[in-house]
Amino acid sequence: MEKKEIKCSFCGRDKQDTNVLIAGITGHICDSCIAQAQNIISEELSQRSRTEIEGSLIMQRPSDIKRYLDDYVIGQEEAKKVLSVAVYNHYKRLLQKPINTTDDVEIEKSNIILVGETGTGKTLLARTIAKMLNVPFCIADATVLTEAGYVGEDVESILSRLLQSADYDVSKAERGIVFIDEIDKIGRKSDTPSITRDVSGEGVQQALLKLLEGSVVNVPPQGGRKHPEQKLIQVDTKNILFICGGAFDGIQKIIARRVKSTAVGYSASKESARINDEHLLQYVGPTDLRSYGLIPELIGRFPVLTYLDPLDKESLRRILTEPKNALVKQYVKLFEMDKVKLTLDKKVLDFIVERAIDYKLGARGLRSICEAIMTDAMYEMPGSSERPTELRITLSYAREKFDRSRMSQLKVA
Repeated sequence: MEKKEIKCSFCGRDKQDTNVLIAGITGHICDSCIAQAQNIISEELSQRSRTEIEGSLIMQRPSDIKRYLDDYVIGQEEAKKVLSVAVYNHYKRLLQKPINTTDDVEIEKSNIILVGETGTGKTLLARTIAKMLNVPFCIADATVLTEAGYVGEDVESILSRLLQSADYDVSKAERGIVFIDEIDKIGRKSDTPSITRDVSGEGVQQALLKLLEGSVVNVPPQGGRKHPEQKLIQVDTKNILFICGGAFDGIQKIIARRVKSTAVGYSASKESARINDEHLLQYVGPTDLRSYGLIPELIGRFPVLTYLDPLDKESLRRILTEPKNALVKQYVKLFEMDKVKLTLDKKVLDFIVERAIDYKLGARGLRSICEAIMTDAMYEMPGSSERPTELRITLSYAREKFDRSRMSQLKVA
């Protein structure tokens, strides 16, 4: 009886013509067919991912993104416009076809730095964009990061959070957006290099470079060094958009020295007249960030730099009532759940704004002042046997409750 020849069930090659021939239940497959099948699968998955991105781009042009931001963020027109364009270009970059011989133009990503005082809306802008985008998004705090080998979180922990928001789907995480808050807190402590380690300043900036420039990073899925036995996940950061925000407290003095020193000679008076001393942040530039303590290599990886205006009285007044998630609307909803109709006099809103300006806490201060005024009412009404159906907050009531609160005892900045 002749021995049956063993062949690949797909291409028909004899066993001696293959490097490896894997046996199945009813057939065989050679190494060449396996490699070809792998290429087909990779191309199919890539096409599916591309289709998902194309679907998410529908009705998300820069003007549409900004219009969405307008519903939640008051003012900051320049910052919203810059963010909208950067996010839209990030989508277009993901849709870019692989480089070929006829077109070798590769679009580079536009990482962004937002400079603005505390409470002006940097984090709110990032959170609001996260609501409408169909890509993984995470917010990280730069203040907890330390250089590798020291107590604290490694920079790779940022990507661990991005992986979590993507349900550990690496392909999704690799086209996500990361917002790093408090980036100013990792500034170099002095311009001169020190023999001592700056583990939470320049060392962290150096470690961030590999994430920003686009490289394959080994990421611990559970974050940190608490689980050394965990298997690392490789994440390519080439297509991850990084947005950083920071208050950069004191940078106005750096900007003032630079701007006013340029107004020299016959045109000095004209140049000085054009400079707005109240809004110096609009003149912020990369050299100011370098003087503040960011290293040139890090600044170079954030080509887009924009600012947020300080909030004036009118902006704070609008923040209280106009956005979809305005503070007044939130409190009205809270009391409505207890079947109480809440109304606030216009003078009360003005009082809240004036106190927020006194304490210089920006929009965050509005919430603290509202809590000080309404805490007693929110405490007493749910358990009251004779619960009223309406609650009107008058100026005298608001002033009395605020003056009795612990917040009123704080020293005004």
